[in-house]
Amino acid sequence: MGALSYGLEGKVALVTGGSRGIGLELARQLLEQKAKVAICGRKPDGLEAARKTLGAGDDLLAVPAHVAEEDQVDRLFGALLERFGRLDVLVNNVGMNLPGPPAVEADLGLWRKVLDTNLTGTYICSRRAAAIMRAQRSGKIINVSSVAGRKASPGMGIYGVAKAGVEMLTKVLAAELAPDNIQVNAVAPGMVRTGFSAPFWSSEDLYRRIVATIPAGRIAEPVDVVHAILFLASDAAAYITGQTLVVDGGNTAVWAGL
Repeated sequence: MGALSYGLEGKVALVTGGSRGIGLELARQLLEQKAKVAICGRKPDGLEAARKTLGAGDDLLAVPAHVAEEDQVDRLFGALLERFGRLDVLVNNVGMNLPGPPAVEADLGLWRKVLDTNLTGTYICSRRAAAIMRAQRSGKIINVSSVAGRKASPGMGIYGVAKAGVEMLTKVLAAELAPDNIQVNAVAPGMVRTGFSAPFWSSEDLYRRIVATIPAGRIAEPVDVVHAILFLASDAAAYITGQTLVVDGGNTAVWAGL
């Protein structure tokens, strides 16, 4: 799959949360496609480790930033424009879920933290990217949602609400930005083998129960999600906007009852 070409040579892409998991694999694949890539993350140590892993010299920019803080996002985009001069693809990949009680028992601090990172951060980065892309009269914004935004899941209630908001934000921005030749889409992965979901797939018994609900017979690897993103970032998706591509091995296509 890594040998596929998406016509992204010379394009400039920003991947939020690009230091691990899906974001790190996406940055790797974009660099293989000969794109210029900026990644951000909250932890400088993690970003530095990702930078060393990816290599790529001047084609890679790593900037510490919390996407829910507007001043940090402004610094991120300022550094990106100073290095690359434009932005063709924004991938809002940052995602965060905190273990906690059911949504009705959670305190407002937990609610705000999860909503800020997953939804508000996506909005802030998209708004900043849209200003650049409108001036260019072209661009792609791709949001990473989750199947948790489509069905209630234990332990993921607030996270699911945030991701449902991301999918509606995708539609709203798609409608507003289509006249400027900017396409806005989302991908909604199911379970993916990353550190984020390790508590689920690292348990052999729990893993078997999860896989039993997936027609494909396995959970996703990061690269499975990445290729969906690369397609949406390519010219092949120029007439696709406001859509969410579900990448879940068929999980949401089957009835979950007995």
